[in-house]
Amino acid sequence: MWLIVIDKLQVRTASANYPIYIGTGLLDDMGAYLRDLPDFSVCPDVFLISNDTVFPLYGEKVEKQLSSLGKRVFKFILPDGEKYKTWAMTEQVLTYALSKNLSRKTLLLALGGGVVGDLAGFVAAVYLRGIPFVQIPTTLLAQVDSSVGGKVAVNHVLGKNMIGSFYHPKMVLTDINTLNTLPEREWLAGLAEVIKYGIIWDGQFFQFLQEHKEPILARDQACVTKVISRCCEIKAEIVNIDEKEQGLRAILNFGHTVGHAIERATNYKVYRHGEAVAIGMAVAVRLAVLMD
Repeated sequence: MWLIVIDKLQVRTASANYPIYIGTGLLDDMGAYLRDLPDFSVCPDVFLISNDTVFPLYGEKVEKQLSSLGKRVFKFILPDGEKYKTWAMTEQVLTYALSKNLSRKTLLLALGGGVVGDLAGFVAAVYLRGIPFVQIPTTLLAQVDSSVGGKVAVNHVLGKNMIGSFYHPKMVLTDINTLNTLPEREWLAGLAEVIKYGIIWDGQFFQFLQEHKEPILARDQACVTKVISRCCEIKAEIVNIDEKEQGLRAILNFGHTVGHAIERATNYKVYRHGEAVAIGMAVAVRLAVLMD
């Protein structure tokens, strides 16, 4: 299979050092990347967590490759939606893993968007006090933001992402081809996080987004690749400086205070995360103008 690797970035923090691969066709040759993981050769089992929207699209391909690498594959398919990113769902996943006697050598793969990545990462953090996991983000929002940086969590009735941990993946595999099946609403929601990076960190990038609005909206592959790479670079820069949000990293929460409140107030049923963040950024900017 012809494979183009577009970019390789590195996240380096006090507790973690891992690559982000960004390219086309990465899911067609996952083994070429997974083999680079420490102890992958002695990992007997892979625990694949996905949802009922993404798995029918890419799950069989991933399963076949893992089986061809000699791995036993166990899978848990979540219902799709933010409302399922809960402790109750996490308990179901943990119960399944325990019932299958999955060991500390098990590698967990998170195949999906931000909900899958957050919940699966949290499972990896707490199962047997921690097992390795790999992020395979399939939405724009997950590719530019939630898959990078090691924040994993689930929601609580009293607030979003209130139960979680800082737990980094061993690798992020971003196959841009998965964006071909992304619904338009999810695409636009993901762009809110993209715009966020331009506002908080890089004025030139913000200008690039304005000047390339048409190809970005049209999902031009070359343009989108640059966008995803720059967003991941920015987040890596910030996380490398402030891994556990003691100061600078809080800048990544721009728009999220109001955004999370909107999501919670509507029981995660009305707005996509990116849509709520977009509203939150607009509110924050308006407040800044009023306070000036």
